[in-house]
Amino acid sequence: MNTQILIEKPPFQPFELERLMSEWEQKVAYNLTESGVHPITLRELVGETGRLEALLDTELNYPQVNGTDELRERIAALYPGATPDNVLVTVGAAEANYITTQTFADAGGEIVVMMPNYLLAWGAAQNFGARVKTFPLREDRGWAPDLDALNEVVTEATRLIAVCNPNNPTGYILSEAEMDAVVAAAERVGAWILADEVYSGAEQRTDVQTPSFWGRYDRVLALNSMSKAYGLPGLRIGWIVAPAETVEALWRRHEYTTIAATMLSNKLAGLALSPDVRPRLIDRTRRYVRRGYSILEAWLEQHEAIFEWTAPQAAAIAFVRYRLDIASVDFADRLRREHSVLVVPGAHAGLDHHLRISFGPPAEYLQAGLDRISAFLETL
Repeated sequence: MNTQILIEKPPFQPFELERLMSEWEQKVAYNLTESGVHPITLRELVGETGRLEALLDTELNYPQVNGTDELRERIAALYPGATPDNVLVTVGAAEANYITTQTFADAGGEIVVMMPNYLLAWGAAQNFGARVKTFPLREDRGWAPDLDALNEVVTEATRLIAVCNPNNPTGYILSEAEMDAVVAAAERVGAWILADEVYSGAEQRTDVQTPSFWGRYDRVLALNSMSKAYGLPGLRIGWIVAPAETVEALWRRHEYTTIAATMLSNKLAGLALSPDVRPRLIDRTRRYVRRGYSILEAWLEQHEAIFEWTAPQAAAIAFVRYRLDIASVDFADRLRREHSVLVVPGAHAGLDHHLRISFGPPAEYLQAGLDRISAFLETL
């Protein structure tokens, strides 16, 4: 007689933010959910005719699965002390987050996640059967982290502490002292730090780039991508910088998920990170976020009876609280249905009665979308 043993799996946790965007972002008149700036064109990126001719001669084969030598060399150059062996190229920061969480948040393990946040690691860890704890960024402190809460939730069972710096959705940048405190909490129990740093380079108030966690501790997994600070989300290129033996372990998971990013994406990302092109892209992004935020801030001030907010220090998104008796998911759903504008409900970042609003689009598009939100507010 055969006996079947049924293992009860936890219910699947969908990625609600990406589900919302993938379902509706192409169907609304004004999409204010994008977390980066208006994407650059291929013509603007490539520039010189000679570069275009070289690209046209590219064989559309598989690239190196871990990323081309040129691209990994240019990524490593952004992290003091890193070499190409410390770099794994992934399909966007999404895959980087996913396979990192998969590697360190196995069933029965424990991870600690900063909140509010981009909830990929939070959701994926639950789907892998890990226990997830959180510590807050405090709105009453301008979104600074509650370090006492961090130290309370980190235990000997904690394998991974996931932070996002600059933060999505608040735009908060951790101070050097706060970064050191995160390292101290991890070091106390031997945990790894998963540092999502995709907004480094998209600073609002300074031209000094946000420092990486890389080099502060020997168990750091630093993630980034071409999407936010570079305006190249369509390349779907991300990366992980980690100790070489850890990169090998992550590479094995990468072979199960996507095998490799495309050859053209590797080539174009290598071009974007070249010494003569990269500064131009960073400057373009900062011009977008600074001009866009001035438009959003003026609009918020017109509705200050409804909204309260802290100006983001980086990124092309603002996380604003509203004083209305309606849940954020319902607010966003009605706004989409009645006025064809898409925003992210705060609940999808871990905090209700807030909205994540993009100010990265071109000025005219942004203003028109905000005007439609104004019309919606009048109905409330």
